[in-house]
Amino acid sequence: MTARSLHLPVAAQPSVDSLTALAQLGETCGYEYAWLPETWGRDAVTVLTDIARETDEIGLGPSIVNVYSRSPALLAQTATTLQEVADGRLRMGIAPSGPAVIEGWHGVDFDRPLRRTREYVEIMRTVMSGETVNYDGDIFSLAGFRLRCDPPDEPVPIDAAGMGPKSVELAGRFADGWHATVFTPEGLEDRLDDLRRGMELGDRDPDDVRVTLSLTGCALEDGDRARELARQHLAFYVGAMGTYYRESLSRQGYEEEANEIAARWASGDREAALAAISDDLLDDLGAAGAPERAREELRAFESVDGVDDVAIGFPRGATREEIESTIEAFAPET
Repeated sequence: MTARSLHLPVAAQPSVDSLTALAQLGETCGYEYAWLPETWGRDAVTVLTDIARETDEIGLGPSIVNVYSRSPALLAQTATTLQEVADGRLRMGIAPSGPAVIEGWHGVDFDRPLRRTREYVEIMRTVMSGETVNYDGDIFSLAGFRLRCDPPDEPVPIDAAGMGPKSVELAGRFADGWHATVFTPEGLEDRLDDLRRGMELGDRDPDDVRVTLSLTGCALEDGDRARELARQHLAFYVGAMGTYYRESLSRQGYEEEANEIAARWASGDREAALAAISDDLLDDLGAAGAPERAREELRAFESVDGVDDVAIGFPRGATREEIESTIEAFAPET
């Protein structure tokens, strides 16, 4: 049975306490994980520490932290410490992010993202094993150090995010899981073929590679409001967040609409960008509307063979009450 998790809001929230309270609500409602994005707001580590202290059962982790702003050894130290605080409930989601964030916010060259991700996975595993790290890669060379504290009692799984064929293949070959976002059911099936190819190349057991799909969800009694929020969210990601989302949609059969959304957004015509998102595209990329309709759309993604966990995310413009209503409407027992 496909699990349901929460992808906590990427939009700014009033406080750390407000994010922790949403994770607590998710735990009460039976969600399996509370995933936290890290963009250019609050850092994920501090917030996850607070969530770990204020919850008991729900799994937690970043989805995602990038592989440029912290060294691989530091991320491994961070995962070791968070695993201790969380009593073994942590999974680490890592990925390159994109040049808009890495270069524009962190001031670092967006160089060799796939190779960098692979080396992070390898180095982090070695560090968290407690062994002395002697690593000679294309990007990183480390020698002579090991953790100064005990390694995690429960190994921390490392998931990799990605949208393109090669990044998904890499996740299947080297990581413990794949985090997917902005996929139609058919597009997701295509990338799952890439994931399986990666698992074959890495001689991996498919049961050891967990697939988590982050899905924008909004379930409100005012179904039109829910769909408008989801439409605004999609327009922002396709129009304002670089080329990755547009390229991903193009691979999934929506090239004309993706280019139209991006062009309208770039010209400053937000209303036209929203209008370029058809109902079919909106339905194909999320679960939004009145509760029963939204739950039916959610089940279409849960039925994709190979998906282990659907993590419900929320539109950027949703209010606190709308986020809470959506969490309750999508609760796993519904």
